[in-house]
Amino acid sequence: MQFKYEAKDDLGNLREGVVVAEDQEKAESLIQENNLTIVSLSIIEENFLEKLWPFGKSVPNKEMVLFSRQLSTLIGAKVSILQALRILLEQVSNNYLKTVINETISSIEGGNSFSLALSRHPEIFSNVYVSVVHTGELSGTLDVSLNYLSDQMEKDYDLTAKVKSAMTYPLFIMGALVGVGSLMFLFILPKLTDILEQQGGSLPIITVWLIAFTKFFQVYWWTFFIGGFALYVGARYYLKTKQGRFVWDFLKVHTPIIGPIFEKIYLARFSRNLSTLVLGGIPIIKALEVVSELVNNVIYRDIILEAANKLSTGKTIAEALQGHKEIPPIVTQMIEVGEQSATLTNILQKLAVYYEKEVDTKISTLTTLMEPIIMLILGLAVGILVAGILLPIYNLASNAS
Repeated sequence: MQFKYEAKDDLGNLREGVVVAEDQEKAESLIQENNLTIVSLSIIEENFLEKLWPFGKSVPNKEMVLFSRQLSTLIGAKVSILQALRILLEQVSNNYLKTVINETISSIEGGNSFSLALSRHPEIFSNVYVSVVHTGELSGTLDVSLNYLSDQMEKDYDLTAKVKSAMTYPLFIMGALVGVGSLMFLFILPKLTDILEQQGGSLPIITVWLIAFTKFFQVYWWTFFIGGFALYVGARYYLKTKQGRFVWDFLKVHTPIIGPIFEKIYLARFSRNLSTLVLGGIPIIKALEVVSELVNNVIYRDIILEAANKLSTGKTIAEALQGHKEIPPIVTQMIEVGEQSATLTNILQKLAVYYEKEVDTKISTLTTLMEPIIMLILGLAVGILVAGILLPIYNLASNAS
């Protein structure tokens, strides 16, 4: 959600701007964290077509990693944030990122902090990105924060690339099946079904269905494409709602076969990021709050935030995470050992490595299993077509004899 605000800084100067947050409470918190006193805050109504249109403005992950790493290097070399952004403006190749950098420079020159300027572009800079940058600003370690973000985005990119690579082959086969099937129903099967209808007599039920579908597809083939596009757009719109996001994240964790893979991905992210933040000196409760967003799943986000609240009552991390089926006993047991032996970061790193290897193994196994499943689907589709065409021909030949 976008909020327009008016606020006063420490000198009493009135500032105006736009901030993006999940709700009004988080918007107020983000503004106040930048040492601004809120005068007014109102929601900016989003354009319905912009929310519905699936092809939003974005920047490739690789470009974002490069931008963050180069900015970290420049700030580490004591270059001011404005000068660093101007240098990067000449180097980035993505036109939309150039526009965003220009707007960020203008916002900072207007008196806003770097993190507040970034928060105006949630399509590129997530809440986590803004939060980590803000922490770096407060602690004077912005270069370290940006370098950390680069590392995490790179790890997430590698993991996502593995999943996409595993799904490329089955998606290609299914796409080819749909394409070839469409061409057959448009140009080949109509001629064959016309011949069968002209022969007269009773036809097998599978042939009747095949003829009916062929006639329908010939006339209304365009409805499948429009329907598919509408379904895609509607699904994207629904997933942007709180309910849609919850349902989608719940299914990712609890769906058979793929559920265990996503569970291990989230546990690897949790362990890796918590280890890095704690090692960087971030207080454990704050670290858990940041990690809850980094995991990128609302089920695990709620579990981790609940754990952060329990820590404030005196419980340990292991005790706070117990009682959730999404958190395996091995995780809480290992964390408990780490807390008792003062080696929590090492234990978390080992958990991350373990789950990352498990993800690789599961993806390889899934890829291997997908091949015979795809062949079975192809065989079934071909079998239906062959049966629908050959059965009536066989029956005609039998009757003739």
